[in-house]
Amino acid sequence: MLPGPCRMAPSTFVTERLSRLARPGQEFVECNIVTTSPSAPIVATGLVRHFGSGDSLVRAVDGVDLQVEAGEIFGFLGPNGAGKSTTVRVLTTLLKPSAGSATVAGFDVATQADKVRRAIGVALQDAAIDPLMTGRELLDLQSVLYGIPKSVATKRGPELLERVGLTAAADRRVGTYSGGMRRRLDLALSLVHEPSVLFLDEPTTGLDPMSRLTLWEEVRRLNREGTTVLLTTQYLEEADQLADRIAIIDHGKIVRQGVPRDLKAQVGSPTLFIDVDGEHVDMARGILERFGDLRPTSEGKLGVGLAQGAEAVASVIRTLDEAGVHVRHLELNEPSLDDVFAEATGYRLEGADQ
Repeated sequence: MLPGPCRMAPSTFVTERLSRLARPGQEFVECNIVTTSPSAPIVATGLVRHFGSGDSLVRAVDGVDLQVEAGEIFGFLGPNGAGKSTTVRVLTTLLKPSAGSATVAGFDVATQADKVRRAIGVALQDAAIDPLMTGRELLDLQSVLYGIPKSVATKRGPELLERVGLTAAADRRVGTYSGGMRRRLDLALSLVHEPSVLFLDEPTTGLDPMSRLTLWEEVRRLNREGTTVLLTTQYLEEADQLADRIAIIDHGKIVRQGVPRDLKAQVGSPTLFIDVDGEHVDMARGILERFGDLRPTSEGKLGVGLAQGAEAVASVIRTLDEAGVHVRHLELNEPSLDDVFAEATGYRLEGADQ
């Protein structure tokens, strides 16, 4: 009787050629095949990083659970001091975790740091770039540090400079570069060794709108080519534009996580924002409570989630007018990531309107 295909445990994933399917009269035979199940490029479990000790102990990262899937752009949102950059520094081996575990590109960040560094690209918010060197010189140096053969580096450097739009400035000292040019150079430096996982720590902070859009397009392009990207940002529009999934971190803890569209749908009703005279704030707040849940707003505004939808706006304005409350300005917003953040944390994120 002819031997047939292998009989494997139900939990083992095996792909076999159709030509090996058992024909009538065949039996399955036992065999030993080593298989690997696909794993996410970034996984953190109960990740903790604290500073200080005793009464002065600060838990900058406090039990973070995170999983970034292969080929996605993952947005990591939060205000300054929330734990975004500290988490990234742990995941990129610049800081050791105080507790918990994390793997990046299949390697443990605490025990296999060298292998992690070989597999990832990192563009940090406060990256130190020698202002006296040219862009071309820095790319050559980065290639040497990664052990890239000169024959490869000679081609790779110009390709990256063209990719980030710095060919014309390649032989200028970096000290003469604008902020946007330096960010694009930093991105190019992180791509020299063609990493499978890329960490971008607030890459567009301080950039003008045009430079921001240029960098967004390059991130999309990298992702289309198969690079997994973890992007930290405090700009809600940036996360909404780029990220397949997001996580919101506040005081070192993940407070929301998911697909932006789904998270916005969970918030539900649209938000009506109004400005009123100072002496009418309390009265207006009481009226708004009749139409839905009050929502966090920036200082000087009132906000309410309209339980009956946008159709309730006319009734709100009529009720306020009948009570003698003068509305100086009103604005109706459909659910946004700003609403998701506010609902999760109780306050609005600075930079939400960026």
